[in-house]
Amino acid sequence: MKHYTPIAYVFSIKFVYSKMKKLTSINNKERYTMKSTLKKLLPFAVVGVISGATTVGGLQYFNHDSNSADQSYFTKSSNVSFAGMNSAAVGDDFVKAAKTTVPAVVTIKNYQSRSTSRASEQDMFDFFFGDPFGGRGQQRQKQQVPDNMPSGMGSGVIISPDGYIISNNHVVAGANKLEVVLSNKKSYIATLVGTDPNTDISLLKIEEKGLPYLNFANSDNIEVGQWVLAVGNPLGLNSTVTAGIVSAKGRGIGILSSQGKAANPIESFIQTDAAINPGNSGGALVNTNGDLIGINSAIQSTTGYYQGYGFAVPANLARKIVEDIKKFGIVQRGFLGVTSLDLSDDQLVAAYNKDKKTNYKSGSGVLVTGFGESSGAEDAGLKVGDIITQIDTTPITDFADLSIAIGSKRPGDKVTVTYQRNGKPSTTTVTLRDQKGGTSTRTKADLSVTEKIGADFQSINDKTKAYYGLNSGVIAKNVIEGGEMAKAGIVDGYIITEINGKPVNSQKDVENILNKFTGTAQIKYMDDYGRGYQRGFKMP
Repeated sequence: MKHYTPIAYVFSIKFVYSKMKKLTSINNKERYTMKSTLKKLLPFAVVGVISGATTVGGLQYFNHDSNSADQSYFTKSSNVSFAGMNSAAVGDDFVKAAKTTVPAVVTIKNYQSRSTSRASEQDMFDFFFGDPFGGRGQQRQKQQVPDNMPSGMGSGVIISPDGYIISNNHVVAGANKLEVVLSNKKSYIATLVGTDPNTDISLLKIEEKGLPYLNFANSDNIEVGQWVLAVGNPLGLNSTVTAGIVSAKGRGIGILSSQGKAANPIESFIQTDAAINPGNSGGALVNTNGDLIGINSAIQSTTGYYQGYGFAVPANLARKIVEDIKKFGIVQRGFLGVTSLDLSDDQLVAAYNKDKKTNYKSGSGVLVTGFGESSGAEDAGLKVGDIITQIDTTPITDFADLSIAIGSKRPGDKVTVTYQRNGKPSTTTVTLRDQKGGTSTRTKADLSVTEKIGADFQSINDKTKAYYGLNSGVIAKNVIEGGEMAKAGIVDGYIITEINGKPVNSQKDVENILNKFTGTAQIKYMDDYGRGYQRGFKMP
């Protein structure tokens, strides 16, 4: 590649050199005069050199195609280092961590049916990473990807030598086939063991033994400011390693609930300034020992590419999710049974006060605003107006803290809740329950029909039926990414008219038709534009 140097840099050097050369061939008087002149000109020349070198540095930094030869203008002295930083130690740690991590990070290719709408897939991609086409996303949606080409690609992390792989839910969502490619280019077809949209975590399995894998670290022990590496396959570049620091912990950014993909999202992300781009999703965030501290999930950017910060699911939460999926087939989620207000959010507090005619002050903690059915918190003595400040030994400063402190527990677990009531601290012990009020773990066999197929259904009125010319129908709600309804092409708002040739007018109708049914079910539905479809799905 050509190496371009700023004109100011070349001109300044040549100008000084010519003046110095002439000094050797003139008399003393002239020499004195020229020296004086040179003294006046030299500062400008030096400024030209410095500014030119700075410009070269800036150009090279932003040049994606630069190589090591282009960096020769930087000093190569081994004695130069940044103040307060042990460069050699950090460099050695990075090398060690990279060698440990890279073999355990894989590429995941998501293949989808071309007959189903790609709108929801595209929306999810743009939501996590922005529209890299500058507003031309709609044009891209209409393009048909060949059947032998993946609809999307992401990353994953091998977590056991027998082939279990952790990734993001949005990496595997909607897939008819998942291909896993190791760092050595060996390829496998993976089985999707399970997913959890509420944490954006998925678990896959390939049939192989003796694989390199990463150990989970205790993500509670990470500190803001510590070095981390992000390893994945961004922008089609396999086995890419980037470095940065932990810039924050416990970030809730609202990404999991904004599109309705997660009914009860848990967001307490590790924030890092290590470069994360599309394709990094599902990859590893590791410490300098090469231990897994997080699963890279999202970025904050105005362009869809690295510009701001990356966010990773903490390892402790990710490990709990995959352990549940392996052992029970589903995620075991404990709930306090409260509705709440994040007091750390000034705007939310102000809006709540205006709406409810209250006068709560913003600050630290989570305000109890109500209770659900069969609430463990209410049974334990909590009341509306209490401010939760601690769960067990974990301080609760905002909703993200509460979300992960409770969401990482299972039904039946007991937690000590510290709260303030009328300015006085108190504690109580709460037994966590599932959404149905139970305190025992469940398996897939214990799930209801609608839980198994991954959607809820709402009856429609006669006016809507008449508008679309229907005799029956229910509206799909809370469609879960990766569920059977989603695989059949159904998204929130679509109208299901028949299942197995029978009309449906309520959720109870759906449950009665599919209860104890095995095999492939036939479903008729209609999209937002009134277009009809007939698809099949395998009853779990």
